[in-house]
Amino acid sequence: MKKIVLSAIFAAATAASLSAASIAACATCHGASFEKAALGKSAVVKGWDEAKTVAALNGYKAGTLNTYGMGAVMKGQVAKLTDADIADIAKQIAAMK
Repeated sequence: MKKIVLSAIFAAATAASLSAASIAACATCHGASFEKAALGKSAVVKGWDEAKTVAALNGYKAGTLNTYGMGAVMKGQVAKLTDADIADIAKQIAAMK
């Protein structure tokens, strides 16, 4: 029983740290509060609703979106994100008002 509980705790901690790392990677270009235009090119994404962010990140991940010429850069950034990571990032961005 202890192994099951410890495994669940480890999995949750790993998922939380991935989401935290993912949002930190985004903040490198978009700013800590997502208040910046990434590389001086993109729109400010602070406060975007969740659906808009999910659609954009999935578009970049699929390689079908190239807004502001940032498609290749963003595709590399979101390549390893899971659907859960993308949903978490979108939720955090929507909460930034």
